[in-house]
Amino acid sequence: MKLESFWQHTAPEFHGGCQQPLPARADVVVIGAGFSGISAARQLARQGLEVVVLEREQVMSQASGRNGGHCNSGVAQNFAALVAKKGLETATRFYRAYDDAVSYVQSLISEESIDCDFRLCGKIKLASKPGHFASLQSAAELMRKTVDPEVELLSASEIRDEVGSDAFHGGLLQRRGGQMHMGKFGTGLAESAASAGARIFEQHEVTGLTRLAGYQHRVTTAHGSIVADKVLLTSGCSNQGPFPWFQRRIVPVGSFIITTAPLAAQTLQRLLPKDRTYVTSMNIGNYFRTTADRRLVFGGRARFSVSNPAQDQRSGDILRTSMQRLFPQLADTPVDYCWGGMVDMSADRLPHAGEQDGLFYTMGYSGHGTQMSVLMGKVMADLISGASDNNPWQSHGWPAVPGYFGKPWFLPLTGLYYQTKDRLF
Repeated sequence: MKLESFWQHTAPEFHGGCQQPLPARADVVVIGAGFSGISAARQLARQGLEVVVLEREQVMSQASGRNGGHCNSGVAQNFAALVAKKGLETATRFYRAYDDAVSYVQSLISEESIDCDFRLCGKIKLASKPGHFASLQSAAELMRKTVDPEVELLSASEIRDEVGSDAFHGGLLQRRGGQMHMGKFGTGLAESAASAGARIFEQHEVTGLTRLAGYQHRVTTAHGSIVADKVLLTSGCSNQGPFPWFQRRIVPVGSFIITTAPLAAQTLQRLLPKDRTYVTSMNIGNYFRTTADRRLVFGGRARFSVSNPAQDQRSGDILRTSMQRLFPQLADTPVDYCWGGMVDMSADRLPHAGEQDGLFYTMGYSGHGTQMSVLMGKVMADLISGASDNNPWQSHGWPAVPGYFGKPWFLPLTGLYYQTKDRLF
């Protein structure tokens, strides 16, 4: 079992990195070479601006290359609960934004001819307990009336035509969900940004950030400094670097994934005959999907901890047990890959984007950023260039997480809280 991301290990190598010295200035400096940063750089470069991307490690080395590969429409939360909290108008805007994000990813893949196994297959939220089905039912009724007339509620008997497991009590099907190979998409997106003229500097950790005037900043790295007329921060949950305001608002939470060896076609047909993306309804639940070479990718929180080799290994063992509990048919199936990554969790589990003290930012995707991060890169690029201002996540007051200063000391307590909720409800 390799302790590395399947997506990164099986992706083509990125060749568009800049090998020249860091220039003295740029119109825009983007901090972070994940989906948001690279998408923004591509858009800005296509608009004729001088763009420099600074990445602490390699392109797509963090969340963008370490997630489950789901590219789904709709909000992550129960839609009815979101309406109750935010109101129908705001909840609808958020839902539409995720629909737009899926469409944008699909159009970008087509425009750039990125070979990344993308396909629309639908997403099912699986009711892990009988009581969870009632919540899905209320959400489905509201969604059909407001944002998604095609959403479908599946009974316990109908769900067995979708998933070869006795563990579920129904489900909610959203037909515009999709999936892709994250590493191939990430490399293809980065190559397109470099081809458009963006200069991407890997191994350039940002160590200092000084505001000069207006939006202008001096950005310092281990390999020199650069003056930028505007700076876009897309580094997500990084608790490293000179970004204390953001580090008090983003909590890095570990998420862990295993990938099986390739399965026989008939085995997959029995397990997942419709071959969609799937997520369970538990607070500490699981998500899974297949790959083009017939593997099962199976992930979840597993442990409320940071990601490192020891924690990844322990979490992989937990995930293997969970997978075999849902699918006893896989009891003897080898696991080829196991890895972890950090989710940039916001307190409200919604993205946040805008401008703070002259610094533009987009982050807080909370484990659902595959599609939204790509769209928000374009949105923030258009805002920075003045092409448009259509930011669905504009933050009007983003409070810090109480008692949090960059070290998530409360994660074990959070895990215990959600474990208790899963046992009781």
